Amino acid sequence: MTQLWMNLALVFSLAYFARLVGVKIQTNTMVISRPNSFFVFGALASLVLVSGLRANIGDTYFYKHAYEINTFTWEFVQSHKDIGFAFLQMILKNVSDDPQVLIFTTALITNTLIVIVLYKYSRLLELSLYVYITGGLFLVSMNGIRQVLAAGIAFTALKYIMNGNWKRYTVIILIASLFHLSALILLPIYFLVQFKAWSKATVALLIFAVVIVVGFDQFSSLLFSAIEDTQYGYYENFDEGGASILRVAVFGAPIMIAYIGKDKLREIFPQSDYIVNLSLIGLVFMIVSTQNWIFARFSIYFSLYQLILVSWVVKLFRPRDEKMIYFAIIICYFAYYYFENVVSLNIEYRSDFLIW
Repeated sequence: MTQLWMNLALVFSLAYFARLVGVKIQTNTMVISRPNSFFVFGALASLVLVSGLRANIGDTYFYKHAYEINTFTWEFVQSHKDIGFAFLQMILKNVSDDPQVLIFTTALITNTLIVIVLYKYSRLLELSLYVYITGGLFLVSMNGIRQVLAAGIAFTALKYIMNGNWKRYTVIILIASLFHLSALILLPIYFLVQFKAWSKATVALLIFAVVIVVGFDQFSSLLFSAIEDTQYGYYENFDEGGASILRVAVFGAPIMIAYIGKDKLREIFPQSDYIVNLSLIGLVFMIVSTQNWIFARFSIYFSLYQLILVSWVVKLFRPRDEKMIYFAIIICYFAYYYFENVVSLNIEYRSDFLIW
């Protein structure tokens, strides 16, 4: 994992310096720093290179193998369940037969889109990028390539949620669904997140999650009956257990802090209700995923909004306590990252290019 550890240190350091030397902007409630673009680009380059030049991790081998053996014609693209991803491969295959081109291109698009949105909405960019890596989503992007690519595209629609432009939001989600059909779940989400955070609707969402967990057998029977004739019908036989309680706790911790400081959060970040609601929906999926891990796949779409939220929770504390909370987040997520990737999964990163 040497490359992954070096990437973590480099991304965090560059993003930290980006904020340190950034342009100070006075808002109605506080002075914020617009990160320096040069250092942000350096952090992005590290993410793209480490992800794009990998030789293994999750399904990477199978994506590369499929790229090598398939002939990407228009007929193949039209018959593919995710047309956008097949079309992308057809274009790349005309450029090079080397499957590393596919891996690098998807890493470039995915990470660039994510960093652009975080650059715009994160209060502490280095903290968002730190949690992106230590929270596990960066590693997931190297496994579920299509879905995280779709999530990155959908993430860019955040401004249309905030300014109430449903038509443009829908267009972006439909584009994302061309790369992974599950992105269509985000269409009704637009309406679900328009309510005020921590209202009765919030309570209803959490109760709904608990009810599903308690009656999971009945719920799963109904769900899989509904999708048995779709491309996701095979998930009925998917049996890898449930997500760990630790993972749910890590996902839910920033949301709990946001609840405690909800009034101040609205004051310093007026658009925070959207972020909180999107994070809460992700928490619902995480709670349900304790019964079957496959539901954690849906939380991928919402984990990106949690990266924004965690960068603001530091500012909910007294100024004299902010530094302590900042370092507490660093330490806790580092411990989680070590446990998940070294102790639990024993991740080994290999690359034909990054040999350290």
